[in-house]
Amino acid sequence: MAYVITQNCCKDASCVPVCPVDCIRPADGSGEFSGSEMLYIDPESCIDCGACFEECPVGAIHYEEDLPDELRRFKDLNAEYFERHPLQPDTTPARASRPGIAAGALRVAIVGSGPAACYAAAELIEVDGVEINLFERLPTPFGLIRAGVAPDHQHTKSVVGIFDRMFTNPRFTCHFNVEIGRDVSHDELLAHHHAVIYAVGAADSRRLGIPGEELAGNHPAADFVGWYNGHPDHAGHTFDLSTERAVIVGNGNVALDVARVLLMSRDALAATDIAEHTLEALADSAIDEVVVIARRGIRDAAFSVGEFAALGHLDGIDVVIDPADLPDTDEDDDVETSFKLRVAREYAHREHVAGNKRIVLRFDTSPVAVVGEHRAEGLEVRSDRYGTDLIETSLILRSIGYRGQPIDGLPYDERTGTVPNDAGRVIDGAAGTYVTGWIKRGPRGVIGTNRLCAEQTVAQLWADFDAGVLAREINDSESLTALLTRRGCEAVGWSGWRAIDAAERSRGEQEARPRIKFVTIDELLTAGRPG
Repeated sequence: MAYVITQNCCKDASCVPVCPVDCIRPADGSGEFSGSEMLYIDPESCIDCGACFEECPVGAIHYEEDLPDELRRFKDLNAEYFERHPLQPDTTPARASRPGIAAGALRVAIVGSGPAACYAAAELIEVDGVEINLFERLPTPFGLIRAGVAPDHQHTKSVVGIFDRMFTNPRFTCHFNVEIGRDVSHDELLAHHHAVIYAVGAADSRRLGIPGEELAGNHPAADFVGWYNGHPDHAGHTFDLSTERAVIVGNGNVALDVARVLLMSRDALAATDIAEHTLEALADSAIDEVVVIARRGIRDAAFSVGEFAALGHLDGIDVVIDPADLPDTDEDDDVETSFKLRVAREYAHREHVAGNKRIVLRFDTSPVAVVGEHRAEGLEVRSDRYGTDLIETSLILRSIGYRGQPIDGLPYDERTGTVPNDAGRVIDGAAGTYVTGWIKRGPRGVIGTNRLCAEQTVAQLWADFDAGVLAREINDSESLTALLTRRGCEAVGWSGWRAIDAAERSRGEQEARPRIKFVTIDELLTAGRPG
Protein backbone atom coordinates (compact mmCIF):
# COMPACT_ATOMS: atom_id res chain seq x y z
CA MET A 1 0.00 0.00 0.00
CA ALA A 2 1.09 3.58 -0.62
CA TYR A 3 0.12 7.19 -0.15
CA VAL A 4 -1.24 9.12 -3.14
CA ILE A 5 -0.99 12.81 -4.03
CA THR A 6 -4.28 14.14 -5.38
CA GLN A 7 -6.10 17.16 -6.75
CA ASN A 8 -5.30 19.72 -4.06
CA CYS A 9 -1.51 19.52 -4.56
CA CYS A 10 -0.04 23.03 -4.51
CA LYS A 11 3.60 21.97 -5.17
CA ASP A 12 4.71 23.63 -1.95
CA ALA A 13 6.97 20.54 -1.66
CA SER A 14 6.92 20.48 2.14
CA CYS A 15 6.41 16.74 1.75
CA VAL A 16 9.64 16.16 -0.20
CA PRO A 17 12.29 16.58 2.54
CA VAL A 18 10.33 14.59 5.16
CA CYS A 19 10.06 11.46 2.96
CA PRO A 20 12.58 8.97 4.43
CA VAL A 21 12.91 7.05 1.14
CA ASP A 22 13.01 10.05 -1.22
CA CYS A 23 10.11 8.85 -3.41
CA ILE A 24 8.30 12.12 -4.18
CA ARG A 25 8.90 13.81 -7.52
CA PRO A 26 9.57 16.09 -9.29
CA ALA A 27 12.07 17.40 -6.74
CA ASP A 28 12.95 20.80 -8.17
CA GLY A 29 16.14 22.53 -7.18
CA SER A 30 16.25 26.06 -5.81
CA GLY A 31 14.99 28.41 -8.49
CA GLU A 32 14.33 25.53 -10.91
CA PHE A 33 10.73 25.15 -12.04
CA SER A 34 9.54 21.88 -13.59
CA GLY A 35 6.65 21.85 -16.03
CA SER A 36 4.77 19.34 -13.89
CA GLU A 37 1.49 20.58 -12.44
CA MET A 38 1.72 18.58 -9.21
CA LEU A 39 3.88 16.17 -7.23
CA TYR A 40 3.68 12.38 -7.26
CA ILE A 41 4.54 9.49 -4.92
CA ASP A 42 6.18 6.37 -6.32
CA PRO A 43 3.91 3.50 -5.18
CA GLU A 44 6.73 0.95 -5.48
CA SER A 45 9.03 2.85 -3.12
CA CYS A 46 6.54 4.27 -0.61
CA ILE A 47 6.87 2.61 2.83
CA ASP A 48 3.51 3.83 4.19
CA CYS A 49 5.14 5.87 6.96
CA GLY A 50 2.71 8.76 6.64
CA ALA A 51 5.32 11.52 7.05
CA CYS A 52 4.17 13.22 3.85
CA PHE A 53 0.53 12.94 4.93
CA GLU A 54 1.30 14.73 8.18
CA GLU A 55 3.37 17.43 6.48
CA CYS A 56 1.09 18.34 3.53
CA PRO A 57 -0.32 21.84 4.20
CA VAL A 58 -3.36 21.45 1.91
CA GLY A 59 -4.62 17.93 2.62
CA ALA A 60 -3.69 16.65 -0.83
CA ILE A 61 -2.19 13.33 0.31
CA HIS A 62 -4.34 10.27 1.05
CA TYR A 63 -3.67 6.66 1.95
CA GLU A 64 -4.69 4.70 -1.12
CA GLU A 65 -7.27 2.62 0.76
CA ASP A 66 -8.89 5.82 2.04
CA LEU A 67 -9.23 7.56 -1.31
CA PRO A 68 -12.75 8.91 -1.88
CA ASP A 69 -14.36 7.83 -5.15
CA GLU A 70 -13.74 11.16 -6.88
CA LEU A 71 -9.98 10.88 -6.20
CA ARG A 72 -9.37 7.19 -6.95
CA ARG A 73 -8.00 7.82 -10.41
CA PHE A 74 -5.09 9.75 -8.92
CA LYS A 75 -3.69 6.41 -7.74
CA ASP A 76 -3.21 5.45 -11.38
CA LEU A 77 -1.85 8.89 -12.26
CA ASN A 78 0.84 8.66 -9.55
CA ALA A 79 1.85 5.21 -10.77
CA GLU A 80 1.86 6.27 -14.42
CA TYR A 81 4.15 9.20 -13.68
CA PHE A 82 6.85 6.84 -12.40
CA GLU A 83 6.30 4.39 -15.24
CA ARG A 84 7.43 7.22 -17.53
CA HIS A 85 9.93 8.76 -15.10
CA PRO A 86 11.51 5.90 -13.13
CA LEU A 87 12.60 7.02 -9.68
CA GLN A 88 16.21 8.16 -9.59
CA PRO A 89 18.14 9.33 -6.53
CA ASP A 90 17.89 13.08 -5.98
CA THR A 91 21.47 14.28 -6.19
CA THR A 92 20.63 17.94 -5.55
CA PRO A 93 22.92 19.01 -2.70
CA ALA A 94 21.14 20.13 0.44
CA ARG A 95 21.26 23.86 0.98
CA ALA A 96 23.53 24.87 3.81
CA SER A 97 21.86 26.83 6.56
CA ARG A 98 23.18 30.33 7.08
CA PRO A 99 24.64 31.38 10.42
CA GLY A 100 22.94 34.16 12.31
CA ILE A 101 23.92 37.78 11.77
CA ALA A 102 24.30 40.72 14.10
CA ALA A 103 21.11 42.43 15.18
CA GLY A 104 20.45 45.41 12.92
CA ALA A 105 22.72 44.15 10.12
CA LEU A 106 19.82 43.37 7.77
CA ARG A 107 16.35 44.84 7.82
CA VAL A 108 14.17 43.90 4.84
CA ALA A 109 10.89 45.37 3.63
CA ILE A 110 8.55 43.01 1.79
CA VAL A 111 5.74 44.60 -0.20
CA GLY A 112 2.74 42.32 -0.57
CA SER A 113 1.45 39.49 1.62
CA GLY A 114 0.46 36.74 -0.80
CA PRO A 115 2.26 33.41 -1.10
CA ALA A 116 5.28 34.91 -2.91
CA ALA A 117 5.78 37.43 -0.11
CA CYS A 118 5.20 34.88 2.64
CA TYR A 119 7.65 32.37 1.20
CA ALA A 120 10.30 35.09 0.87
CA ALA A 121 9.73 36.17 4.45
CA ALA A 122 9.83 32.59 5.71
CA GLU A 123 13.14 32.04 3.94
CA LEU A 124 14.69 35.15 5.49
CA ILE A 125 13.34 34.91 9.02
CA GLU A 126 15.06 31.55 9.51
CA VAL A 127 18.35 33.42 9.80
CA ASP A 128 18.71 34.76 13.31
CA GLY A 129 19.17 38.54 13.38
CA VAL A 130 17.20 39.37 10.21
CA GLU A 131 14.39 41.89 10.75
CA ILE A 132 11.39 42.04 8.40
CA ASN A 133 8.68 44.63 7.87
CA LEU A 134 5.84 43.38 5.67
CA PHE A 135 3.56 45.92 3.95
CA GLU A 136 0.13 45.17 2.48
CA ARG A 137 -2.32 47.73 1.12
CA LEU A 138 -5.37 45.79 2.38
CA PRO A 139 -6.15 45.24 6.08
CA THR A 140 -5.91 41.47 5.44
CA PRO A 141 -2.97 39.24 4.49
CA PHE A 142 -2.44 36.33 2.07
CA GLY A 143 -3.27 37.95 -1.28
CA LEU A 144 -4.75 35.51 -3.79
CA ILE A 145 -5.00 32.73 -1.22
CA ARG A 146 -7.76 34.77 0.40
CA ALA A 147 -9.05 36.63 -2.65
CA GLY A 148 -8.22 34.36 -5.59
CA VAL A 149 -8.55 30.71 -4.57
CA ALA A 150 -12.08 29.49 -5.28
CA PRO A 151 -14.35 29.34 -2.21
CA ASP A 152 -15.00 25.61 -2.64
CA HIS A 153 -11.25 24.93 -2.32
CA GLN A 154 -10.95 25.33 1.45
CA HIS A 155 -8.13 22.78 1.68
CA THR A 156 -6.02 24.90 -0.67
CA LYS A 157 -6.57 27.97 1.49
CA SER A 158 -5.26 26.11 4.53
CA VAL A 159 -1.72 26.48 3.17
CA VAL A 160 -1.52 29.76 5.13
CA GLY A 161 -1.11 27.72 8.31
CA ILE A 162 2.54 27.04 7.47
CA PHE A 163 3.29 30.75 7.97
CA ASP A 164 1.79 31.14 11.46
CA ARG A 165 5.11 30.75 13.27
CA MET A 166 6.73 33.34 11.03
CA PHE A 167 4.08 35.99 11.68
CA THR A 168 4.50 35.68 15.45
CA ASN A 169 8.30 36.00 15.36
CA PRO A 170 9.38 39.12 17.31
CA ARG A 171 11.69 40.09 14.42
CA PHE A 172 8.73 40.18 12.03
CA THR A 173 6.31 43.14 11.89
CA CYS A 174 3.15 43.48 9.80
CA HIS A 175 1.91 46.77 8.39
CA PHE A 176 -1.41 45.88 6.78
CA ASN A 177 -3.53 48.71 5.34
CA VAL A 178 -0.39 50.57 4.23
CA GLU A 179 0.03 51.15 0.51
CA ILE A 180 3.46 51.70 -0.99
CA GLY A 181 3.28 54.59 -3.43
CA ARG A 182 0.39 56.20 -1.58
CA ASP A 183 1.44 56.15 2.08
CA VAL A 184 5.17 55.47 1.72
CA SER A 185 7.41 55.87 -1.33
CA HIS A 186 9.98 53.42 -2.65
CA ASP A 187 12.80 55.79 -1.68
CA GLU A 188 11.42 56.04 1.86
CA LEU A 189 11.36 52.26 2.11
CA LEU A 190 15.02 52.13 1.07
CA ALA A 191 15.82 54.82 3.62
CA HIS A 192 14.51 52.55 6.40
CA HIS A 193 15.61 49.14 5.09
CA HIS A 194 18.75 47.58 3.70
CA ALA A 195 16.69 45.75 1.06
CA VAL A 196 13.17 45.82 -0.39
CA ILE A 197 11.43 42.83 -2.00
CA TYR A 198 8.34 43.51 -4.10
CA ALA A 199 5.86 40.63 -4.23
CA VAL A 200 2.86 42.52 -5.51
CA GLY A 201 1.52 40.01 -8.04
CA ALA A 202 -0.16 40.91 -11.31
CA ALA A 203 -3.40 42.81 -10.85
CA ASP A 204 -4.30 43.81 -14.41
CA SER A 205 -6.20 41.51 -16.77
CA ARG A 206 -5.10 41.10 -20.37
CA ARG A 207 -7.48 42.34 -23.05
CA LEU A 208 -8.90 40.35 -25.96
CA GLY A 209 -8.10 43.01 -28.55
CA ILE A 210 -11.33 42.48 -30.50
CA PRO A 211 -14.16 44.83 -31.59
CA GLY A 212 -16.89 45.46 -29.04
CA GLU A 213 -14.69 44.75 -26.07
CA GLU A 214 -15.81 47.99 -24.42
CA LEU A 215 -19.47 46.92 -24.28
CA ALA A 216 -21.10 46.44 -20.89
CA GLY A 217 -21.40 42.81 -19.94
CA ASN A 218 -17.84 41.99 -20.98
CA HIS A 219 -15.66 41.74 -17.86
CA PRO A 220 -12.27 40.48 -16.74
CA ALA A 221 -12.75 37.15 -14.98
CA ALA A 222 -10.50 38.53 -12.23
CA ASP A 223 -13.23 41.05 -11.35
CA PHE A 224 -15.72 38.21 -10.98
CA VAL A 225 -13.25 36.23 -8.83
CA GLY A 226 -12.70 39.26 -6.60
CA TRP A 227 -16.47 39.72 -6.38
CA TYR A 228 -17.22 36.19 -5.22
CA ASN A 229 -14.25 36.19 -2.84
CA GLY A 230 -15.26 39.46 -1.18
CA HIS A 231 -12.22 41.53 -2.23
CA PRO A 232 -12.87 45.16 -1.17
CA ASP A 233 -11.91 46.43 -4.64
CA HIS A 234 -14.56 44.24 -6.30
CA ALA A 235 -17.32 43.67 -3.75
CA GLY A 236 -19.43 46.44 -5.30
CA HIS A 237 -19.42 45.02 -8.83
CA THR A 238 -22.58 43.79 -10.53
CA PHE A 239 -22.89 41.08 -13.16
CA ASP A 240 -25.82 40.17 -15.39
CA LEU A 241 -26.99 36.82 -14.07
CA SER A 242 -30.36 36.99 -15.86
CA THR A 243 -28.95 35.37 -18.99
CA GLU A 244 -29.24 31.60 -19.46
CA ARG A 245 -25.72 31.30 -20.82
CA ALA A 246 -22.37 32.78 -19.80
CA VAL A 247 -19.19 32.62 -21.89
CA ILE A 248 -15.65 32.44 -20.54
CA VAL A 249 -12.72 33.11 -22.89
CA GLY A 250 -9.67 31.18 -21.72
CA ASN A 251 -9.32 27.72 -20.21
CA GLY A 252 -6.98 27.92 -17.24
CA ASN A 253 -7.89 27.00 -13.68
CA VAL A 254 -9.46 30.41 -13.11
CA ALA A 255 -11.85 29.77 -16.00
CA LEU A 256 -12.86 26.43 -14.48
CA ASP A 257 -13.26 28.05 -11.05
CA VAL A 258 -15.60 30.68 -12.47
CA ALA A 259 -17.60 28.10 -14.43
CA ARG A 260 -18.10 25.99 -11.28
CA VAL A 261 -19.13 28.92 -9.12
CA LEU A 262 -21.64 30.11 -11.72
CA LEU A 263 -23.37 26.72 -11.79
CA MET A 264 -23.04 25.25 -8.29
CA SER A 265 -26.17 25.00 -6.19
CA ARG A 266 -26.85 27.45 -3.40
CA ASP A 267 -26.52 24.68 -0.81
CA ALA A 268 -23.08 23.70 -2.15
CA LEU A 269 -21.88 27.31 -2.18
CA ALA A 270 -23.32 27.96 1.29
CA ALA A 271 -20.82 25.44 2.70
CA THR A 272 -17.93 27.66 1.54
CA ASP A 273 -16.59 31.12 2.41
CA ILE A 274 -18.04 32.72 -0.72
CA ALA A 275 -19.00 36.36 -0.14
CA GLU A 276 -22.52 36.77 1.23
CA HIS A 277 -23.57 39.18 -1.52
CA THR A 278 -22.46 36.69 -4.17
CA LEU A 279 -24.27 33.81 -2.49
CA GLU A 280 -27.53 35.75 -2.59
CA ALA A 281 -27.04 36.96 -6.17
CA LEU A 282 -26.25 33.47 -7.50
CA ALA A 283 -29.28 32.05 -5.74
CA ASP A 284 -31.40 34.04 -8.21
CA SER A 285 -29.17 33.35 -11.22
CA ALA A 286 -30.77 32.13 -14.45
CA ILE A 287 -27.48 30.77 -15.83
CA ASP A 288 -27.65 27.06 -16.63
CA GLU A 289 -24.87 26.83 -19.23
CA VAL A 290 -21.30 28.10 -19.24
CA VAL A 291 -19.33 27.90 -22.48
CA VAL A 292 -15.55 27.88 -22.02
CA ILE A 293 -13.67 29.00 -25.15
CA ALA A 294 -10.07 27.95 -25.84
CA ARG A 295 -8.06 29.25 -28.79
CA ARG A 296 -5.94 26.10 -28.97
CA GLY A 297 -6.62 22.38 -28.74
CA ILE A 298 -6.91 20.29 -25.61
CA ARG A 299 -3.25 19.22 -25.75
CA ASP A 300 -2.42 22.85 -24.97
CA ALA A 301 -5.13 23.32 -22.36
CA ALA A 302 -4.00 25.56 -19.51
CA PHE A 303 -6.15 23.98 -16.79
CA SER A 304 -4.48 21.49 -14.45
CA VAL A 305 -5.18 17.80 -14.59
CA GLY A 306 -6.65 17.85 -11.07
CA GLU A 307 -9.10 20.67 -11.71
CA PHE A 308 -10.19 19.15 -15.02
CA ALA A 309 -10.85 15.73 -13.51
CA ALA A 310 -12.82 17.30 -10.65
CA LEU A 311 -15.40 18.77 -13.05
CA GLY A 312 -16.81 15.30 -13.60
CA HIS A 313 -17.91 15.02 -9.97
CA LEU A 314 -20.01 18.17 -9.72
CA ASP A 315 -23.58 17.42 -8.67
CA GLY A 316 -26.18 18.35 -11.27
CA ILE A 317 -23.62 19.56 -13.83
CA ASP A 318 -22.70 17.86 -17.12
CA VAL A 319 -19.37 18.46 -18.86
CA VAL A 320 -19.91 18.68 -22.61
CA ILE A 321 -17.12 18.17 -25.18
CA ASP A 322 -17.58 17.51 -28.87
CA PRO A 323 -15.73 14.24 -29.66
CA ALA A 324 -14.65 15.82 -32.95
CA ASP A 325 -12.60 18.34 -30.95
CA LEU A 326 -10.38 15.55 -29.58
CA PRO A 327 -7.29 14.04 -31.24
CA ASP A 328 -7.35 10.46 -32.50
CA THR A 329 -5.12 9.17 -29.71
CA ASP A 330 -4.86 9.83 -26.00
CA GLU A 331 -1.15 9.12 -25.95
CA ASP A 332 1.25 12.00 -25.34
CA ASP A 333 4.85 12.34 -24.22
CA ASP A 334 3.62 14.16 -21.13
CA VAL A 335 1.80 12.02 -18.56
CA GLU A 336 -0.47 14.86 -17.46
CA THR A 337 -1.51 15.67 -21.02
CA SER A 338 -2.30 11.98 -21.66
CA PHE A 339 -4.42 11.96 -18.52
CA LYS A 340 -6.30 15.09 -19.61
CA LEU A 341 -7.00 13.51 -23.00
CA ARG A 342 -8.44 10.39 -21.38
CA VAL A 343 -10.63 12.42 -19.05
CA ALA A 344 -11.82 14.56 -21.97
CA ARG A 345 -12.77 11.45 -23.94
CA GLU A 346 -14.79 10.19 -20.99
CA TYR A 347 -16.65 13.49 -20.83
CA ALA A 348 -17.24 13.47 -24.58
CA HIS A 349 -18.95 10.07 -24.46
CA ARG A 350 -20.94 10.44 -21.24
CA GLU A 351 -24.70 10.51 -21.40
CA HIS A 352 -26.10 13.86 -20.37
CA VAL A 353 -28.80 14.05 -17.72
CA ALA A 354 -31.99 15.90 -18.51
CA GLY A 355 -32.32 18.99 -16.36
CA ASN A 356 -28.61 19.19 -15.52
CA LYS A 357 -26.67 22.39 -15.97
CA ARG A 358 -23.79 22.31 -18.46
CA ILE A 359 -20.16 23.30 -18.77
CA VAL A 360 -19.40 23.27 -22.50
CA LEU A 361 -15.71 23.17 -23.45
CA ARG A 362 -14.93 24.37 -26.98
CA PHE A 363 -11.38 24.04 -28.30
CA ASP A 364 -9.61 25.56 -31.33
CA THR A 365 -12.08 28.45 -31.18
CA SER A 366 -11.09 32.12 -31.27
CA PRO A 367 -13.15 35.13 -30.18
CA VAL A 368 -13.77 37.53 -33.08
CA ALA A 369 -16.02 40.26 -31.69
CA VAL A 370 -18.29 41.13 -28.80
CA VAL A 371 -21.63 41.76 -30.47
CA GLY A 372 -24.29 44.16 -29.22
CA GLU A 373 -25.74 47.64 -29.57
CA HIS A 374 -25.48 49.14 -26.11
CA ARG A 375 -24.30 46.11 -24.18
CA ALA A 376 -23.03 42.62 -24.95
CA GLU A 377 -25.59 40.40 -26.64
CA GLY A 378 -23.22 37.66 -27.80
CA LEU A 379 -19.71 36.63 -28.69
CA GLU A 380 -18.79 35.96 -32.30
CA VAL A 381 -16.26 33.16 -32.58
CA ARG A 382 -14.41 31.39 -35.36
CA SER A 383 -13.07 27.85 -35.68
CA ASP A 384 -11.72 25.80 -38.57
CA ARG A 385 -14.42 23.19 -38.08
CA TYR A 386 -17.49 25.41 -37.74
CA GLY A 387 -16.42 28.65 -39.38
CA THR A 388 -17.88 31.77 -37.75
CA ASP A 389 -20.84 31.54 -35.39
CA LEU A 390 -22.48 33.58 -32.66
CA ILE A 391 -22.79 32.44 -29.05
CA GLU A 392 -25.68 34.42 -27.59
CA THR A 393 -25.03 35.75 -24.09
CA SER A 394 -25.07 38.96 -22.08
CA LEU A 395 -22.24 37.87 -19.76
CA ILE A 396 -18.72 37.41 -21.14
CA LEU A 397 -15.74 36.89 -18.84
CA ARG A 398 -12.21 36.97 -20.19
CA SER A 399 -9.70 34.75 -18.41
CA ILE A 400 -6.65 35.04 -20.64
CA GLY A 401 -3.99 36.01 -18.14
CA TYR A 402 -2.79 38.83 -15.92
CA ARG A 403 -0.28 41.66 -16.16
CA GLY A 404 1.72 43.31 -13.44
CA GLN A 405 1.36 47.06 -12.96
CA PRO A 406 4.24 49.56 -12.99
CA ILE A 407 5.77 50.30 -9.58
CA ASP A 408 6.93 53.83 -8.83
CA GLY A 409 10.71 53.94 -8.68
CA LEU A 410 11.26 50.62 -10.50
CA PRO A 411 11.81 49.82 -14.19
CA TYR A 412 8.93 48.14 -16.04
CA ASP A 413 8.70 45.90 -19.08
CA GLU A 414 5.50 46.89 -20.90
CA ARG A 415 5.61 43.79 -23.08
CA THR A 416 5.69 41.24 -20.27
CA GLY A 417 4.04 43.27 -17.52
CA THR A 418 6.93 42.51 -15.17
CA VAL A 419 9.85 44.28 -13.50
CA PRO A 420 13.09 43.47 -15.39
CA ASN A 421 15.25 41.35 -13.12
CA ASP A 422 18.12 38.89 -12.92
CA ALA A 423 16.82 35.92 -10.91
CA GLY A 424 14.98 38.40 -8.67
CA ARG A 425 17.54 41.21 -8.48
CA VAL A 426 16.01 44.27 -10.17
CA ILE A 427 17.93 45.39 -13.24
CA ASP A 428 18.63 49.14 -13.48
CA GLY A 429 17.06 49.71 -10.08
CA ALA A 430 18.49 51.01 -6.84
CA ALA A 431 20.83 48.60 -5.04
CA GLY A 432 18.94 46.42 -2.62
CA THR A 433 15.75 46.15 -4.70
CA TYR A 434 14.31 42.73 -5.55
CA VAL A 435 11.14 41.09 -6.89
CA THR A 436 9.48 37.71 -6.47
CA GLY A 437 6.27 36.06 -7.62
CA TRP A 438 4.24 37.13 -10.65
CA ILE A 439 5.74 40.61 -10.83
CA LYS A 440 9.09 38.82 -11.30
CA ARG A 441 8.30 35.87 -13.59
CA GLY A 442 4.83 36.60 -15.01
CA PRO A 443 1.50 34.97 -14.13
CA ARG A 444 2.33 31.28 -14.21
CA GLY A 445 2.72 28.45 -11.75
CA VAL A 446 0.77 27.30 -8.70
CA ILE A 447 1.02 28.34 -5.06
CA GLY A 448 4.09 26.24 -4.36
CA THR A 449 5.93 27.63 -7.39
CA ASN A 450 6.35 30.79 -5.33
CA ARG A 451 8.45 28.90 -2.82
CA LEU A 452 11.18 28.15 -5.36
CA CYS A 453 10.82 31.63 -6.84
CA ALA A 454 11.32 33.20 -3.41
CA GLU A 455 14.34 30.99 -2.66
CA GLN A 456 15.96 32.21 -5.87
CA THR A 457 15.32 35.87 -5.05
CA VAL A 458 16.49 35.54 -1.45
CA ALA A 459 19.68 33.84 -2.69
CA GLN A 460 20.42 36.97 -4.73
CA LEU A 461 19.77 39.14 -1.70
CA TRP A 462 22.20 37.09 0.41
CA ALA A 463 24.80 37.26 -2.34
CA ASP A 464 24.57 41.04 -2.24
CA PHE A 465 24.69 41.04 1.56
CA ASP A 466 27.84 38.91 1.55
CA ALA A 467 29.41 41.21 -1.06
CA GLY A 468 28.76 44.28 1.13
CA VAL A 469 26.29 45.81 -1.35
CA LEU A 470 23.62 46.18 1.37
CA ALA A 471 25.95 47.56 4.05
CA ARG A 472 24.78 51.14 4.58
CA GLU A 473 23.29 53.36 7.24
CA ILE A 474 19.48 53.36 7.43
CA ASN A 475 16.93 55.10 9.62
CA ASP A 476 15.76 53.29 12.74
CA SER A 477 12.43 51.51 13.21
CA GLU A 478 11.05 54.29 15.38
CA SER A 479 11.39 56.79 12.55
CA LEU A 480 9.41 54.43 10.28
CA THR A 481 6.62 54.26 12.85
CA ALA A 482 6.67 58.05 13.14
CA LEU A 483 6.49 58.40 9.35
CA LEU A 484 3.40 56.18 9.15
CA THR A 485 1.78 58.16 11.96
CA ARG A 486 2.46 61.48 10.22
CA ARG A 487 0.87 60.12 7.05
CA GLY A 488 -2.29 59.20 8.95
CA CYS A 489 -1.92 55.48 8.31
CA GLU A 490 -4.12 53.19 10.37
CA ALA A 491 -1.78 50.23 10.13
CA VAL A 492 -3.19 46.85 11.08
CA GLY A 493 -0.80 44.44 12.73
CA TRP A 494 -0.91 40.66 13.16
CA SER A 495 -3.13 40.94 16.24
CA GLY A 496 -5.52 43.11 14.24
CA TRP A 497 -5.72 40.47 11.51
CA ARG A 498 -6.31 37.75 14.11
CA ALA A 499 -9.22 39.81 15.41
CA ILE A 500 -10.66 40.14 11.88
CA ASP A 501 -10.15 36.43 11.30
CA ALA A 502 -11.87 35.49 14.56
CA ALA A 503 -14.82 37.81 13.85
CA GLU A 504 -15.31 36.38 10.34
CA ARG A 505 -15.16 32.82 11.63
CA SER A 506 -17.61 33.64 14.39
CA ARG A 507 -20.04 35.07 11.85
CA GLY A 508 -19.62 31.92 9.78
CA GLU A 509 -20.27 29.57 12.71
CA GLN A 510 -23.74 31.02 13.13
CA GLU A 511 -24.60 29.75 9.64
CA ALA A 512 -22.43 26.59 9.57
CA ARG A 513 -19.95 28.20 7.18
CA PRO A 514 -16.12 28.46 7.38
CA ARG A 515 -16.36 32.23 7.64
CA ILE A 516 -18.44 35.18 6.46
CA LYS A 517 -16.06 37.83 5.20
CA PHE A 518 -16.11 41.55 5.77
CA VAL A 519 -15.96 43.07 2.31
CA THR A 520 -15.30 46.79 2.87
CA ILE A 521 -12.22 48.51 4.26
CA ASP A 522 -14.26 50.19 6.99
CA GLU A 523 -15.73 46.87 8.16
CA LEU A 524 -12.31 45.26 8.21
CA LEU A 525 -10.69 48.13 10.11
CA THR A 526 -13.48 48.17 12.66
CA ALA A 527 -13.14 44.44 13.24
CA GLY A 528 -9.36 44.76 13.57
CA ARG A 529 -9.27 47.56 16.13
CA PRO A 530 -8.44 46.69 19.73
CA GLY A 531 -11.59 46.15 21.79
